[in-house]
Amino acid sequence: MKSFFLKLRKAPLTMLLSFLFTLIIYSITYAIFLKSLLSLVGIETLIRIIVLVLFGLFGIVYLIVSLRKMIQKKKMAFVLLTLLALIFSCIFLFASYTINTLYQKLDSISSSDTSTYTTVILTLKDTEFSQESKIGMITNEEDRSGYILPMEWIKKENIPNEIEYRNSYEELLSELYNKTLDAIFITKDYITLYGGEEPYLNLASETKVVKEYSKQMKTEESELLATTKSLTEPFTVLVLGVDSESTNGLDANAAFNGDTLILVTFNPKTLTATIFSIPRDMYVPIYNASGTSRWYGKINSSAALGTAATIQTIEHLTDIEIDYFVKVNFRGVVDLVDALGGIDVDVEAPNYSYYIHTWGEGRLCEQDSLRDFSNMICMNTGWQHLNGEQALAYARNRHGYTESDIARNRHQQQIIEAAAKKVLHNSNLSDFQKLLDTISKNIATNMKTSQILSFYQSLKGMLSNALQGQDFITIQKTQLSYYNLDVNGASCLGYYEGSMQAITKAMKENLGLLSIDTVKTFHYDYSEDYEQSADVIGKGIYTGERLYTMPNLKGKSISDAQAFANQHNLDLTIQYTTNEEEMDGIILDQDVAPGTLTKSFDAFTIYVNRVEKTSENEDENEQDETDENEESDFSKEDTVVPGNPTLD
Repeated sequence: MKSFFLKLRKAPLTMLLSFLFTLIIYSITYAIFLKSLLSLVGIETLIRIIVLVLFGLFGIVYLIVSLRKMIQKKKMAFVLLTLLALIFSCIFLFASYTINTLYQKLDSISSSDTSTYTTVILTLKDTEFSQESKIGMITNEEDRSGYILPMEWIKKENIPNEIEYRNSYEELLSELYNKTLDAIFITKDYITLYGGEEPYLNLASETKVVKEYSKQMKTEESELLATTKSLTEPFTVLVLGVDSESTNGLDANAAFNGDTLILVTFNPKTLTATIFSIPRDMYVPIYNASGTSRWYGKINSSAALGTAATIQTIEHLTDIEIDYFVKVNFRGVVDLVDALGGIDVDVEAPNYSYYIHTWGEGRLCEQDSLRDFSNMICMNTGWQHLNGEQALAYARNRHGYTESDIARNRHQQQIIEAAAKKVLHNSNLSDFQKLLDTISKNIATNMKTSQILSFYQSLKGMLSNALQGQDFITIQKTQLSYYNLDVNGASCLGYYEGSMQAITKAMKENLGLLSIDTVKTFHYDYSEDYEQSADVIGKGIYTGERLYTMPNLKGKSISDAQAFANQHNLDLTIQYTTNEEEMDGIILDQDVAPGTLTKSFDAFTIYVNRVEKTSENEDENEQDETDENEESDFSKEDTVVPGNPTLD
C-alpha cells in the first residue's frame, strides 16, 4: 500500500486533479440520479436497478482503472475514461432534471389536505347592509363556508345581526332576491355554483360582497378519501368539471358547479374502462359530506355542499365506492386539446328546431371558453379535426339538442375518448412536456404522486396495443334511460331503475366485484355512431321503479284524486266546501302542492265543492243528483279514503 501511494505521488499533478474533480462530480451526480430513479416507484423496477448497478460499477471501475493509468502515465486512456465519466455525469444531471420536473408536476396535481375556505356576506347590488340587516344561513352544520365559518365569524366579531336559517342555498338566494332576507352567508364561489342557473344568470352583476372571512382548514375530501389503493388494481374515479374563474390554472380545491359528473371504473388487468356520465338535472337523494343526512334534489345541487357531499351522493346512488376524484378546469380543456395538436371527433348535428332556425342546418355554435356570447365558436357537424376552443364548445353545448344534458354527456365522452387516443400517439418529448405542463395546471386530484406513477403499467399496455394496431383501451359506453319530471315547477329528470342497475352491474363487473355472467366481446370503433351502437349499456331500458310527483288536481273530480291515491298507495282525505261560482263536485284545492315528490308524503287532502241544489235547477241537474247519490257515503265531515295497496 505504501508503495502504491509513493507511485501515486509521482503521477502528473494535472492528472491527479482531474481525477479528483471527475470522481467528486461523478459521485454527486450519481447520488442525485440514484435519488431521482428511486422516486419512480412502480416504473420498470428491474430496469432501474440494473441501470443503477451498472453505473455504480462504472464508478468503481473508473476509480480503480484511472488510478492505474495515472501511475502508468498513460494519458490517452486516462483522458478517454475521464471524458466518459463526465459524459455520464451530464446524463445523470439531465435525467435527474427531467425526472424531478415530471415528479413535481405530478405532485402539483395532488390536492392538498388543507385549503383556504372563505365565506362572504352577500347582498343585492342596491341593498345597504347594516346591523339591522337580516342575514340568512344554511342549516347544514357540516358546511364549512355556509355554517362553520359564519358561526365562528359571528362569535369572533360579535356580529349583532338577526340570523335566520334555511335548508338550502337555493332557498337563501331566492329569499335574497325576493328581499325576504337582506343578506346571506355563502361561499365565495357562489358565481361558479349558481351563475349558470335560472334565474341567476346575472348573479355577478346583481349582487355584491359586503364582507368576507377566510380560514385554512382540513378539506372534506382528505377526510373522506384517504385510500392507499394502487392504480395497478381496479379503481373508480369521479371526474368533476370546474368552471374556474381563474384564467391561469386551477385551484386544487376549487368549487365546481356540478354540471359535469362522470364516474369511471378502470380495470388495469383488462384495460377496460366504463364511463357513466351523470345528467346534471337527475333528481336523486342528496347526501351531506358525512352521508348522515339526505333529501331529494337535482344531483348538481350537491356541488354546493362540496366534493365530499357529491361523492357521498353518487356512492349511495350507484352502490359503488369512489376511490379518487379528478377536477378538470373547463378552460384547461382548450389548452389540453391544443397541446395534443387537436382531436378528431364526429360532431353530432343539432336537432332542436329553434336552435337550427337560429344558427342554420348542420351548424353548431357555442360561447367561447370565457363564456363570452359576443365571441361565439361555430363549426360544421360531422367528422372533423377540432382545436381546443371548438372541442370545449362541443363539450358544453346542450341547447341545440332535444336531449339537452343527455346529449352533452354523450359529447363529453366523445371528447374524452378522442383525447385519450391522441395522447398515446404523441411520442415527441417536447410535446409530452407541454402536455404534462397543461395537465398539471388544469387538473387536481386526491391521487398521491406514487399512485399516479403506478398507472405507468396500464399506459405501457395501452401503448403496446396501439403500436400493434389494436384498440388501445376497451371502452364500455353507457347511457341512462330517463324521463322528464316536474318537481315544484322545476324541470328535472328521473331515471329508470332497470337502466341504472344495468350500468352499475357493468361497472361492478369491471371492478371485479361481480362475476361476469356471460362472455362479453367488445370492439370500440372511433368512427362508430354513438347513437346507433348496440353496445351502449343502459340505453333503451325502461323498467323498474320511477319517481312521481303530485299532480294539479284543481278542477278535477274525486275519482281522479282517488285513482292517483290508489296508484301510489296514499291516504286520501276529502273535505267539502262551498263556492257558488264553481261547478258542484270539482276539486277546488289540495293541501299538497303540485310537483311535490310522492316519496315525501303518505297522505293528502282535497277540498271538494258542494253546492246546495234549489228547486229552480232540479230538472236541469238531474244527472248531477244521480252523481250526488252515488257519492252519498261522503258527509260534510272529513272523509279518509285509504290508497289501495294492491295497485302499483
